[in-house]
Amino acid sequence: MRFRVRLTPKGGRDAIEGWWRDGAGRPALKARVAAPPEDGKANTALISLVAQALDVRKSDVRIASGAASRLKTVEVQGDEAILAARLARAVP
Repeated sequence: MRFRVRLTPKGGRDAIEGWWRDGAGRPALKARVAAPPEDGKANTALISLVAQALDVRKSDVRIASGAASRLKTVEVQGDEAILAARLARAVP
């Protein structure tokens, strides 16, 4: 399963905040992490946050693109229907 994430580093807490749409109307999951955007700390925190929200191992989550950008594509290994249901429950 792949989805886009709009990440806010140094956001004070780790949380998934809902969905956001870019100027072209493409959806992205809004997330914030307390970690700073240096040495991959924010990306590592995002992977942990997504893994916890979807109840998968951290090794099942990876940043497929946008590692140095605020807008990222995240890929999660597993059954897509189950993951989609878990994601729907995790998003406020």
